[in-house]
Amino acid sequence: MDRRAFGIGALATLSVSACGTSDPRFLRYRGPEVTSVVVNKSARKMYLLHHNQILKEYKVDLGFAPDGTKTKYGDGRTPEGTYLIDRRNPNSRYHLSVGISYPNAQDIAAARAAGVDPGGDIFIHGEPNRRKERKRAKKTPDWTAGCIAVKNSEIEEIYSMVKEGTVITLRP
Repeated sequence: MDRRAFGIGALATLSVSACGTSDPRFLRYRGPEVTSVVVNKSARKMYLLHHNQILKEYKVDLGFAPDGTKTKYGDGRTPEGTYLIDRRNPNSRYHLSVGISYPNAQDIAAARAAGVDPGGDIFIHGEPNRRKERKRAKKTPDWTAGCIAVKNSEIEEIYSMVKEGTVITLRP
């Protein structure tokens, strides 16, 4: 990663506080706007950016077959390309989650041409809520079906910082 382009070392200070609700998962963020999210799959890193300045950096787990881009339902791959954060799920099976607009029109066209279902329901999410699934996830890196997983405390930050409509770029 080009350190100049992303301003490593210039991490912004978070101002996260409880938001007047009894649910501690919902935090309020009072810092610079997250203008984009970048995931470098090979480095297992995700960056929340304000223009070219890194605000936060996270270690991530990916789909169980992380090499290459997602092409069909069930392939265990995390997509590559540029998408949008398009939804939020406070009732996720994985603590909290924010949705990624996969598949886009190009993904759908490629899947149709190959005669397959492109899949969907790709999220940035926390750890599984169910104990049995949580134990399995902790034993293996890259355990999701194609999503991007972080720790629960991290998805709480991400959920408060990243708004719908934010661009997310997933790189090989």
